[in-house]
This record gives sequence, structure tokens and C-alpha cells, in this order.
Amino acid sequence: MKIHEYQARNLFRKYGIPVPDGVVCHSVEEVYEKVPNNDKLRVVKAQVHVGGRGKAGGVKLAKTRDEAVEKAKQILGMDIKGLTVEKVLIADAVDIEKEFYVGLINDRNAKAVTLMASAEGGVEIEEVARVSPEKIIKMAIDPTMGLMDWQARKIALNLFSDPKEVRQAAAILVKLYKLYVETDSSLAEINPLVLTPDGQVLAIDGKMNFDDNALYRQKEILKMREVTEDEQKEIDANEKGLSYVKLDGNIGCMVNGAGLAMATMDMIKLYGGEPANFLDIGGSSNPQKVVDAMNILLSDKNVTAVMINIFGGITRCDDVARGLVTALTEIKTKVPVVIRLSGTNAKEGLEIIKEFGLPTVSTMSQAAQKAIELSKKK
Repeated sequence: MKIHEYQARNLFRKYGIPVPDGVVCHSVEEVYEKVPNNDKLRVVKAQVHVGGRGKAGGVKLAKTRDEAVEKAKQILGMDIKGLTVEKVLIADAVDIEKEFYVGLINDRNAKAVTLMASAEGGVEIEEVARVSPEKIIKMAIDPTMGLMDWQARKIALNLFSDPKEVRQAAAILVKLYKLYVETDSSLAEINPLVLTPDGQVLAIDGKMNFDDNALYRQKEILKMREVTEDEQKEIDANEKGLSYVKLDGNIGCMVNGAGLAMATMDMIKLYGGEPANFLDIGGSSNPQKVVDAMNILLSDKNVTAVMINIFGGITRCDDVARGLVTALTEIKTKVPVVIRLSGTNAKEGLEIIKEFGLPTVSTMSQAAQKAIELSKKK
């Protein structure tokens, strides 16, 4: 689960991490109401669940309230990477002497939460990792001990030289770790963490993600959830016993088993196609799951062909076939569908599919190639 920057800043403030003041506005009228009428320099920032807002024109400076209103008018409603800006954060601007990056992630290789820090703040950390990986400092944190004060100071000493600045930064790192653990986070970033000319260390931008599997015990965090249309599909799919993740391609995939689903997507990529999703119907033989899966797949306007790849073990191929026939009878779609069935009751399933007039293939590679071919036909 993701939250907006303003929500992350509120959590930072709750845990004692210093952040500049700011207000969230959903309309130009709100800007008039909430922003004081003075000549204070402010930054108007789009609130969307994507990076690169500044490059897209979603971050602007304003010297007066009237200018803040004008900037908000320009940003509200704009499209940033496919997402519409529905709210802006108007925060006090800060004089910046130097920018830094600090973040916490779940590191599977280290089998621990890992603290990352870099003197190259203000830019995407992925770009720093690609161009100058040596500029990123990493420290795996013992889960039984947590982030110790001396460890936080050690990291801070790599970023700051003045003892007062080191103490401020170390305190922020300890608080960020406490926030991370107590809220079941999977990512917590301050980018940038800034040093002001008068020696203050402040968090002026934040990003946090949370473990979906722990939300049942994070009631306050769950209240912050604002789902997009695609995220709502993923939630609805999960409630129906399906595992669904929206991707950017045009070939819809329906598969049973996560491993086979990954292999199916790889096969599509191998032959030059782009998968539109990850969708695992699991091991159930309930035909209704197939109906639900097809409804989800075909609700994606980008899907121009569907590839169904079933290897029947617990899942019975004839049940999948019946569910598919029911779904296509109800939906009446013109999107072409390619089916590959193998395993338990595959023969019976293929007979049902053939009677309905749908194309079948014998192998996964044939299915991928056929789906790509059909996806290009208008």
C-alpha cells in the first residue's frame, strides 16, 4: 500500500522528524481559504502515487498566496504518468545548502531491514544506484537489536561533518526506523533530507509503502489508503481468490500457479509481446473463478488479446473450460482468446473449448506466438 507525500510527512511529524509546515488543498477555493495572505515563499506539489513530479511540471514555487492559487490551478487536474492530480500540498519553502537521501527497505539478500544513505539527494535513488553505486551507503539492521544510536551516528558521519548536524541526522534516522517498524512499512524514504544555511536538518519530501499483509493490524494506516482504479481491481480480485497485478502491456494472461504465470509472461516477452497483467486463478476448480478472471482481464481497455495457459493438477481443465465458456457467453467480447490446456481432464476441456469455437494450441510457446499475432489484428 502506498500513501501520498503529505501523509508521509504527517507520520514523520508524529514521530518527531522535523518537516516544514504545509496544507493539503483539493481545489483552488481551498487554497484561498487555507493559505495565509502574505509574501512567504511556498512550494506547490502535486500529490500522486508516482515519482518524477517535478520533471512533469507538478512542483512549482509561489511567492504569494495569489501566485500559489495560480500554480495550484495549473497543477490540479493535470496528468502525471497516467494519474490525474486531485490534490496539492502547499508547503513552506526551505533554503537548502545541501541535499541528502536516506531510506529503509526490506532487503531479502541481507534478510533484514537495510538503511541506505547518500550525499546525492534530491534525485531518484535508482539513478544514483545505476550511475554511481559507490555513493550509496548501506547498513543491515539486526532485527533483534534495532537501529542503535551509534549505528545512526556512524551513517550520519558519512553525510555530515559538523557534530550538531550529525546529532540531528542520527536522531532522524532512529525515529525513521521506529516509524518503519511500528507501521509495518516496506519502504520509507526521505528524499531529500536537507541541510539549511542555519544548520537545521529537515525532511522536506517523504515516501512510504506498507506491507498489505499487515494492514489488518494497522487500522490508522489503512484509513490513509486511496486506491486507483487499477488498485481497486487488485483488491477486488484478491477478495475473489485471485492474484492480479496490472501491467502496461496488451496481452491479458490467465494462468494457474505463480510460477507458471511468471513463465507465461516471460514467454510473451521472448516473442516480442507485452503482458498486460499477472493473474493467477490458483488451484481451485471453481468455474466462477474463471468468469471473475475474464471480467477483470477484459475490463482493461489496453488488452487486445488474451492468453490462457492452464496446467491442470488440482485445477481441472474441464472446469476452467466451462468457466471460460460461461464468461464469454456473458461478456460478448470481440477480444481474441487463445487457450492452452494440459494436465487433469485436458481432453475434456479441449472438447468443450472446440465446441464453443475458440482456438486452442498444444504448447505454451505456440500460445504466446498466437496471442501476439492476434493482438496485432484490428
